[in-house]
Amino acid sequence: MPFLDRLQRWADDRPDETAVVVAGTHLSWSGLRDQAAARVPAAPAITVLSELNSTRFAVAFAAAVAGQRQCAVLDPAWPQQLQDAITARIARTPVPGDESGAGLGAELVDGSPVTSFLIGLTSGTTSVPKAFTRSRRSWQESFDASIEFFGLTRDDKTLAPGPLAASLNLYALAECLYAGAEFHTLEHFDVGAAHAAVSHDGITRLVLVPTMLRLLSERGLAGGVDASGIRSIVCAGSKLDARTLEAARRWAPNATIFEYYGASELSFVSGAGLRPGEAVEQGGTGIGKPFPGVDIRILDDRGAELPDGGDGNICVRSGMVSNGYLWGDDGHALRCFDGWYTVGDQGYVSGGTLHMLGRRSDMIITAGTNVYPHEVEMALASVPGVAAAVAAGMADDLRGQRVVAAVVPSHGAVTATQLKAGIEDVLARNKRPLEYFALAELPLTDRGKISRQLLLDWVDRNDPRIRRLG
Repeated sequence: MPFLDRLQRWADDRPDETAVVVAGTHLSWSGLRDQAAARVPAAPAITVLSELNSTRFAVAFAAAVAGQRQCAVLDPAWPQQLQDAITARIARTPVPGDESGAGLGAELVDGSPVTSFLIGLTSGTTSVPKAFTRSRRSWQESFDASIEFFGLTRDDKTLAPGPLAASLNLYALAECLYAGAEFHTLEHFDVGAAHAAVSHDGITRLVLVPTMLRLLSERGLAGGVDASGIRSIVCAGSKLDARTLEAARRWAPNATIFEYYGASELSFVSGAGLRPGEAVEQGGTGIGKPFPGVDIRILDDRGAELPDGGDGNICVRSGMVSNGYLWGDDGHALRCFDGWYTVGDQGYVSGGTLHMLGRRSDMIITAGTNVYPHEVEMALASVPGVAAAVAAGMADDLRGQRVVAAVVPSHGAVTATQLKAGIEDVLARNKRPLEYFALAELPLTDRGKISRQLLLDWVDRNDPRIRRLG
């Protein structure tokens, strides 16, 4: 396990049917099996795979995890110096069995379920990212849970248009190989190419991040791209905002839209599916109920369980949790309280639903009240005319910090009065922003992530990209 025994089965039962499609290049089940099997004898104990999307990627990945082998997947877009540093560390990593590679096996078969097969990397920052390992059993349990939750069948054709080096898309590829379902991706993300796949390849399922979903939905509506054949959309990375959700429901009216909370080190934690015609919770922080096979508790920093509605560390117990870190463990990134694991994300449970608040480091303390920017941002994103929102805590002599928020209008102008009225019934009074700003663009880091500190810097220096709303 996790998927090579299944690959052998599909290749025997359906040798000529399509397994993987990358930018129009098709690879059958037997073709994938045979090409991967041919590479196994020469595959090292640990493979460092850094390659753009292609059918070669699927072949190389399958061969790299055969027997007791392990694979580390690097983003080829990372700087070469960073890739070299990671490769050097991996070269010093102990391997199972004889370091010469003997005993790894020359067959395309799964190794023992308890052995590690994947070296995961948390992100590509300017410093060497944390590395963790996963057992074959952890992914098999994840496959069984996600196939049940998302309703993946052998008849589905999944399009994951992002890079296979990203964990979301790598998992989708392996999940489809396990389930015997056809997997599609692109050489690189392109709206037109994704629309062509939806229109002409019979795509029934999308796996992607919210920004991609918004682009595909809004441009698909404008261009008349028919997405009525899509039955499910799986979205991860951040909670869907109201504008993206509305556009996706209009573009793919027959799709159940799934969103979930998880972490690379924890795998799936909770999720929810919004079926066609089902009402949307405006501005909510809820991220569904526990995934199959997952138990959730909210614990304080001493490991004591908090009552329903109390916010603290989101902790999970499941067979899908990773083995821990090879390097980079600072004692806080992944913590364990007597079998309950957390990556430090904060939230609460109410009525069986997990509510995601964000990282503690982002928390704003204003006049003794704890406010998570994520709460404020989700509330503002539900206001008509708002395309995106960012909230932060600004120093305040009286309150310690005061909540400020900035929005990118979706069209025309938006006023502070509109924003205040829009969140009145969604957000508690003591959590509402005291100042509002309009943004010409989102404050992003050089790696494309929202920076709340950059927002505050723009305010301090009256940056032309931000304008105070009266």
